[in-house]
This record gives sequence, structure tokens and C-alpha cells, in this order.
Amino acid sequence: MANAPAATTLEDLLALEAIRQLKAAYCRLVDTKQWGRLEALFTADAKVEGFGSVPDGSNPGTFVAGVAERIGASVSIHHVHAPEIILISADTARGSWPMMDYVEFPSSTDPAAARGWIGWGSYEEEYRRVNGQWRITFMRLTRQRMDELTADHPALKPGRIAPNPGWL
Repeated sequence: MANAPAATTLEDLLALEAIRQLKAAYCRLVDTKQWGRLEALFTADAKVEGFGSVPDGSNPGTFVAGVAERIGASVSIHHVHAPEIILISADTARGSWPMMDYVEFPSSTDPAAARGWIGWGSYEEEYRRVNGQWRITFMRLTRQRMDELTADHPALKPGRIAPNPGWL
């Protein structure tokens, strides 16, 4: 992949921006718990790896159901930044996204229960343009570090403005 041609045309740059928008939507839809819209970001034959909520090789439906079950009741914040994206062909691409996620579950009555985690790693992904729209065909989550939010982690403070799922 190191020999992939650099994006040099306007069409190439538009493709890269569409892929960046796709990943931004992924983070927003996970964090606003819009599971149906999240699944639509993947091709039907997409596969995922590296997620504790589903087995490696899961399809989009299984992936979204597993994520919804695992973090549906949580407050989650996913950040991705500084992607490296290469175009393999006019309709395929590969990318790597450094990431950070914060997941906090509602308070538990079990004082030994973890309240969530803060994690750092990367998403390694492949994309395909289908009917003019870029979609995720493969997603691997790698982790360099995960820190538990312990039972004594400060509770969420009420009165904050929640994200508006219908904003976009």
C-alpha cells in the first residue's frame, strides 16, 4: 500500500473528504445512539474486528446490535483525528484513524463494578463507493491502552445539553 498514488485530482480530494465525513457520521451516530442510521454506513458485506461486543468477522447488523447492547445505556464520546487515507482505485480506499473513546455507564449498586473506560487506539478501515456513496467495508479497532472508570469516578452532572440526534 505504500506505493498507492497520492491524491492529486479534485475528484480524489472530494473522495477523501467524503470518507472523512463518513467517519465523522460514524462517531456521531454511535454517540447519539442512532443504530439504524449507523448500520447504513456499512456495505452489506462489511466485516468488523477488534470489538469486545461482537465476534471478529461480524456483519453490520450483528455489529450494530452488539454495540447497541453494550453501550446503549452509556454516555459515549468517540473522537477520531489525523487520518491517513489512501485511494486504492476510483471506488476503493483504505484508512487509519487514531482514536479515543470515553464510555460511562449509569451508576451501579455494585461498588466493585467498573463504570466504563477511556480508551486509545486506532481504527483501520477499508471503504468502497457504492451508488456514489462511500461506505465502510472493513473496520478493525486496535487498542494501545484502556483505563477503567472505577466506581469512585465522579458522577455525571445534571443540566448539561445533550446532543440533538436530529441536528443533521
